[in-house]
Amino acid sequence: MIVRPAAPDDAAECARIYAPYVTDSPATFETTPPSTEQMAERIAAAHLWLVAEVDGAVRGYAYGGQFRPRPAYRFTAEVSAYVEQGHGGSGVGRALYAELLPALRAAGFRSAVAGMTQPNEASAALHRSFGFEPVGTYREVGWKLGAWRDVAWVQLMLSDDEAPPA
Repeated sequence: MIVRPAAPDDAAECARIYAPYVTDSPATFETTPPSTEQMAERIAAAHLWLVAEVDGAVRGYAYGGQFRPRPAYRFTAEVSAYVEQGHGGSGVGRALYAELLPALRAAGFRSAVAGMTQPNEASAALHRSFGFEPVGTYREVGWKLGAWRDVAWVQLMLSDDEAPPA
């Protein structure tokens, strides 16, 4: 497996991996899969976007992006990972986060947060394995696939330095 920064020509593969999560799963609250062009814009806008290749094929991606647009939030990254269906449990998600989280720390981020539609034990297990801790749940905040959905939030402190940011 190779984990590397995403390139613009990875957008089609990332869109392909993400589409079933949009159409067949409550894991994301999007309801229309993004186009290749829209995915390329997301890759370009992220602080860091990584892809995992297995035998030359992209099997997953993870990114750290803007948590909220207001300036005081700029040291917190919202993170997410998507693994191609049929490849869960293969270590792709772990490999991606093993590269993403230290890179965000090195870039000066103080914390990483992730929101997970409930239930999603695979995502919860991945985040727990990296030390993310529960910080709260928004109850019934999204309607998808015929049901109200909760979103649980977890957080990982990337730095314990109390000094003001550089």
